[in-house]
Amino acid sequence: MSKDKSAEKISEAYREKPSELRTWSGFEVKEFYTPEDASAMNYGENVGDPGDYPYTRGIHRDMFRGRYWTRREVCGFGSAEDTNERLRFQIDEGASGLSVILDIPGGMGIDADHPMAGKEVGVQGVHICKLEDMFNLLEGIPIEKVSLAWNNSTATMVNVLLAQYLVVAGERGIDPQSLRGTVQNDPLHVQFCGYQVSVPLELSVKMAVDVIEYCTKNMPLYYTGNVNLYDMRENGIDAAQEVAFGFSIAKEYIRKALERGLDIDDFAPRRAFYCSSHIDFFEEIAKLRAARRLWARIMKEEFGAKDPKSLQFRFGVHTAGCSLVPQQPLNNAIRIAYQAMAAVLAGVQSLHCCSYDEPIALPTEESQRLAIRTQQILAYETGVAKVSDPLGGSYYVEELTGKIEEKARGIIAQIDDMGGIVEAMKRGWVHSEIEKASLSYQKEVDSGQRVVVGVNRFQSEEEKETPGGVHRPSYDRTQEIIDRVKEVKSNRDMARAEKAISILREHAEMGEKENLVPYIIDAVKADLTSEEIIGTIREVWKLHYDPLEVRESPFQRVAT
Repeated sequence: MSKDKSAEKISEAYREKPSELRTWSGFEVKEFYTPEDASAMNYGENVGDPGDYPYTRGIHRDMFRGRYWTRREVCGFGSAEDTNERLRFQIDEGASGLSVILDIPGGMGIDADHPMAGKEVGVQGVHICKLEDMFNLLEGIPIEKVSLAWNNSTATMVNVLLAQYLVVAGERGIDPQSLRGTVQNDPLHVQFCGYQVSVPLELSVKMAVDVIEYCTKNMPLYYTGNVNLYDMRENGIDAAQEVAFGFSIAKEYIRKALERGLDIDDFAPRRAFYCSSHIDFFEEIAKLRAARRLWARIMKEEFGAKDPKSLQFRFGVHTAGCSLVPQQPLNNAIRIAYQAMAAVLAGVQSLHCCSYDEPIALPTEESQRLAIRTQQILAYETGVAKVSDPLGGSYYVEELTGKIEEKARGIIAQIDDMGGIVEAMKRGWVHSEIEKASLSYQKEVDSGQRVVVGVNRFQSEEEKETPGGVHRPSYDRTQEIIDRVKEVKSNRDMARAEKAISILREHAEMGEKENLVPYIIDAVKADLTSEEIIGTIREVWKLHYDPLEVRESPFQRVAT
């Protein structure tokens, strides 16, 4: 570059200033904020102290002075043994909790040997479809001591995962009442993610409530659901929509659990949320503070909850995968660090940091180690954990918190007027809102109005290789997984399997309020696979189970 060109670029950079004076979600930002801005939203009534209703500043008075947040990294690829090895690696590197995600076939309840599974087995997550997989996944992992989150929401598959997990715990002599962890158990949100269109909403909610009821009565330390706001945010919606859509879904599960006969204060303290922490630093902090306040009021005013724990918004955060780009991948590590800090400043309970190579492939050990180190530096070096809600009282943060709560409350009211989230989904309204938000965002990026460093500005010659290499699936391993599923089906006690599936079918026919978890546990013990268990339940609901009509099994009959 010539001397004149260099001088021109330096001059341009020196004179540059922000051109977009709105937050990511479109809230206009003033030049500065004053006490009047805080007073306008009734600061005293709406904020208070950490640990006090409405919990704007945190659900605990001492927050991280009492205990750091749980440091997790979502993990899943290949076989159960492959993922077990990575989970142990995470523990060795300092993770304080574990999180497992299934591959697409496993998450949908399709066994590895199904013709539809193909080369997707073990690619995007770990494949689990039989009891042996669960034993291998948890080999050597002290589940009586570590909190394990199941990052799967597909209708009925969650019930099978929980059953398999409980069988393993039982074999180890562990009392289910001592188990700590979380099952995502949010099938409604999956309707927005494009791969569960064939599962009716009614069956989805029924199976979710089965888990809520079973865990409430048998696993008092276990979180019965983790409503997934994160996946919806990944589709392009804004901060207030993330809160509003997620809370409307959460309200549906609560209503159905109450209809089942549960008391609100019996199960509400073990409900949780899974949120995004996006790239607009202060807006994300304000969003999570607004969510905490709004949820407390919904639980108290709408559902009449009295136990303070029922009012508390407990949430995990996944830094925003959709904000990461394959161009200049090391930049992603910087994005992730800022997003993680926003989550911590907002009072997160459990945190997953994305890996810088996520837009390219599943994380390598090197990239996941850096994600863990990001959390450790936050906890041990930056000082952000020493004070509860250190941004509390910031005129800007408090005013933005109020704006987000107000907008989210308005969207929830719209959904309630339609008859709730299920009716809004059936009308196509929610999908339409997501599509409009996603299109608007993409137009802003394409036009350059929204800057993405390395994509539409500050481009450079692409690196030929991603630092640390790239994770690649093993298709030899895929075939091995398929063969082992076939072997289990060939060698099990068929009389015991037939009896277990017959009993499951009988209870599934009893209707919506019959809890199927105990009978799924028995089916798992009889070496039934997830597809066989789920297929039986779907068949009772007169659903067409196998689109290819090529599946032959003694436990499935195609219902046309």
